[in-house]
Amino acid sequence: MSNSFYKIVIDIIKGIPEGKVATYGQIAAYAGNHMAARQVAYILHSSSRKENLPWHRVINSKGCISLKHHHGYELQKKLLKKEGIIFKEDDCIDLNSFLWIH
Repeated sequence: MSNSFYKIVIDIIKGIPEGKVATYGQIAAYAGNHMAARQVAYILHSSSRKENLPWHRVINSKGCISLKHHHGYELQKKLLKKEGIIFKEDDCIDLNSFLWIH
């Protein structure tokens, strides 16, 4: 993973506005490599604190939180709801309403 890809991903994540979400794959595509969703997840996991990232605004392509219950899931959902994100009955987010377009 190049330093420039890392920096671009960090900048993209920092740019996700309050009340919006982005997917791992979407961020990878914006950073220039649509196949690098897992690298985005790694960057998010390893650098959220260090880079002060709004980590909670990154979700999977189905509109759901990827973290497991009792391992960050509840905190992420709470933070998103606090920003006005609404969860559907299937516990996912309506991407038509809340997906950030860069």
